[in-house]
Amino acid sequence: MTTNSMHTYIQSLERELSAGDTTEHTHRTALKILLESLNTDIIATNEPQHITAVGAPDFRIIKNKLAIGYVECKDIGKNLDEALETDQLKRYLHSFHNLLLTDYLEFRWYVGGKLRVKKTLGTLVKNKVKQDKDSLQDVADGLTAFLNNEPEPIGSPKELAGHMARLAHMIREIIINALKKELVTGSLHAQWQAFRENLIPELSVEQFADMYA
Repeated sequence: MTTNSMHTYIQSLERELSAGDTTEHTHRTALKILLESLNTDIIATNEPQHITAVGAPDFRIIKNKLAIGYVECKDIGKNLDEALETDQLKRYLHSFHNLLLTDYLEFRWYVGGKLRVKKTLGTLVKNKVKQDKDSLQDVADGLTAFLNNEPEPIGSPKELAGHMARLAHMIREIIINALKKELVTGSLHAQWQAFRENLIPELSVEQFADMYA
């Protein structure tokens, strides 16, 4: 069953590529079908509603009505090392505990911002996927592990501190973005001005967001 799902996925990629006008959005349906076939208990929501101020990855993985992971897609052939240097991916790695980055052929799974699995189906040659040895099963195993990953555990003071730090970072980004969008007469601006008038006259937006978080 697993191998059949992978073959179907590759065939879908090749069929779409043969049209000659694909983008990174083109292959999302094929990826959604693949993920949901590897774990029938999950729903892979394509382009979910805005998640947080840090952004919204391309897929949110839902299990039992809870978000257990996220997927960010880049176009086939996109250099994922370069993608990791962008502010977007840095925010995602810092904020999302269970994250999959892919160009539809290469799959990188990150847990707590650290690379856990890196697998590749193969390379693209004239709109055909030239598979690496044992690539189908290797990729399927990696994706299955990503989909089966449990919610972030908190079993020690260190784990709790790490979890709270990620939440604080997200809150900081939310406050900065909210201040950019809010009128100067809004409640957040009023709090910021109160801090400046009574505590720190030179308090910047970023510093205020740090304190608030």
